Amino acid sequence: MTYTVLDVLGEHPEAVEADLAHHYPEYGPGGPVAAYWRGEITLRWLRVMTEHLPPDGAVARAYNGHAWGQIEYTAADSRDLLDLLLTAFVNANRDPKKGGSPLPWPKPSWRPGDPVPDPAQGEKDKARAKAAYEHILAQTKG
Repeated sequence: MTYTVLDVLGEHPEAVEADLAHHYPEYGPGGPVAAYWRGEITLRWLRVMTEHLPPDGAVARAYNGHAWGQIEYTAADSRDLLDLLLTAFVNANRDPKKGGSPLPWPKPSWRPGDPVPDPAQGEKDKARAKAAYEHILAQTKG
């Protein structure tokens, strides 16, 4: 297989260079890319280093368009599950004789690729939550 340095650096050469310099500081200023141009390493070795960069570096962020990794997705999934469990618990244990409707099912957490939340809707949600909190306080005070 024949390849060039442009093939090795790919679509995001600056990200590749930044990751290589970060993970291989022993190659000095400019990292492995500069070492390749100085003739200190082969193109094959540059390709091997590039292909095995970690999944949480600048190259991954450049290709994905965001910095979310497996941990962030797992945390969002856990939060969504806890929200669902809490809502199910509250709805299952509410007293239907006291009236009121069950809690609505929560919306999933935002993830990269989802539409950006509307700030105006966030303000409405905060106002609604504050009104509900004040209503609960008024009931407890008597």
